[in-house]
Amino acid sequence: MKILLTGANGMVGKNILESALSSQFDFIFPSSSELDLLDKEQVGRFMKKHSPDMVIHAAGIVGGIQANIANPVKFLVDNMQMGLNILTEARDAGVTRFMNMSSSCMYPRGAQNPLSEDLILKGELEPTNEGYALAKIASTRLCEYIRREDEEYLYKTVIPCNLYGRHDKFDPNHSHMIPAVIRKISEAKEQGKEVIDIWGDGLARREFMYAGDLANFVFYAISKFEEMPQNINVGLGHDYTINEYYRAIADVIGFDGEFEHDLSKPVGMKQKLIDDSQLKEFGWRYKTSLEDGIQKTYQFYLESINK
Repeated sequence: MKILLTGANGMVGKNILESALSSQFDFIFPSSSELDLLDKEQVGRFMKKHSPDMVIHAAGIVGGIQANIANPVKFLVDNMQMGLNILTEARDAGVTRFMNMSSSCMYPRGAQNPLSEDLILKGELEPTNEGYALAKIASTRLCEYIRREDEEYLYKTVIPCNLYGRHDKFDPNHSHMIPAVIRKISEAKEQGKEVIDIWGDGLARREFMYAGDLANFVFYAISKFEEMPQNINVGLGHDYTINEYYRAIADVIGFDGEFEHDLSKPVGMKQKLIDDSQLKEFGWRYKTSLEDGIQKTYQFYLESINK
């Protein structure tokens, strides 16, 4: 099977390609300079030239709370344009299988947890990443519309919980929480600091899955794509507080200092836990524990800063 993978240079894309299972497929993974997803005509030409059997759309402008707050226009416009271009051009080229990688941030901020797949567009979004969420909702709905018009087109959406892992970004201005905290605590230990600040009260709950497990799910889903639900949450089915993540990371790194809370900082949604009922029924479960995942990610961080 020939698979076009967008976002091959991102964390999800790299974890898919480095999986041992990737050798079973013929992956096409153009860089952004080779395929500009913001150029609809270029996407159409590329699709017709390579004629993939399937598309996995993992490309996107991503980042943590600070990046989303600072660049809402880019997070909305670029992500929405990329999604609409790749979906419509794949359909027009006759590609009948499309795996759209979305995000649990598109669920309403006030929805009851755990968050089930039928909650999309059932309430107000979290303001700190609303632009990104709107773009993801548009692509998810478009997949549904394309399949509604022609059931032969299996255009389906995977909704991962928060991710971390190998190939993550460790820039505190652009990264998500776990890689940012790994860097923060690692540097604090090196500098001999005794106190580390935590944004907010640390009681907000988050579900983070190791990115290697998402890659494992992708290959599982490819093999059972007909049976996969139209929209499916992929995560752990349980969560931890921000304070617990800080302590787990500190334990792995060997930092034994104190934590203090900066109550002036934004914390986002109080909880964001996916409902994994459909995932269990589909027959897949994550493999990597929080401690093992942090250890592997910390090791990758050490290798990346020593290059």
